[in-house]
Amino acid sequence: MRAIIFDYGEVLCTPDPVAWRNLLALTGLPEPEFNRVYWADRRDYDLGLFDGRGYWARFAARAGLTLDPARLSALIENDVLLWTHLSEPMLAWVAALQDAGMATAILSNMVPDVLRYMRQEFAWLRHFSHLTWSCELGIVKPDPAIYLYTCEKLKIAPADALFLDDKPENVRGAEEAGLSALIFTTIDQLRADLAARNWLQDLPQPGTDEVSLLA
Repeated sequence: MRAIIFDYGEVLCTPDPVAWRNLLALTGLPEPEFNRVYWADRRDYDLGLFDGRGYWARFAARAGLTLDPARLSALIENDVLLWTHLSEPMLAWVAALQDAGMATAILSNMVPDVLRYMRQEFAWLRHFSHLTWSCELGIVKPDPAIYLYTCEKLKIAPADALFLDDKPENVRGAEEAGLSALIFTTIDQLRADLAARNWLQDLPQPGTDEVSLLA
């Protein structure tokens, strides 16, 4: 492996439960209905076809809601907070890999409003070799083109990259593009999966004391 490519959502971050509860309260929808409406236009939001105001206007139309400016702003703010609650153990592993000389990248389906916040607040982003954001490229996972684009920017062959994502369809997309890939569930499972395949065993391992000392 010459590079490790990380998904962002639910790999390098974990959804903030407080922000999630706030979103439910702001809409007044039962959680199953909120989930249905929330994801209905998310792909187009990831593609960068509209900003947060456009996304929540579509949400309101689907849900039969009327949003005043204050509630609209609160929805955008809490949606950003939902996806910017970081996984410190995973970021510690990323930093350890970078310190060991491994090329790292992020390849994420990402909406413009969250990305704007991340660029303002997350100085650690600059340590990655490359960052691929769907809303800027106009391509979303699992389209093979987005994986090939990232490998091209890293100047490596797809076969030389390992991709980590929490969604099985995105892992399949990476494999179809020629990358090695693993489904991320927990740090312990990731460490076990790497060991089972004898991948990255000469590098710091996720969730170990070695990584904690390096972080």
